[in-house]
Amino acid sequence: MTRRISKYKRFVMMNPTIQFFKFIYLSIKVLVIVAGGHGGTRNA
Repeated sequence: MTRRISKYKRFVMMNPTIQFFKFIYLSIKVLVIVAGGHGGTRNA
């Protein structure tokens, strides 16, 4: 992928707020998966 990074992508990468929300979203996702017993098939 030798294409130049678009302005929007660069803006998203350089924006700490977006990075922060992305990090929170990913950690919540991981927590849900781990709490659900690895795989999301929770039948508790």
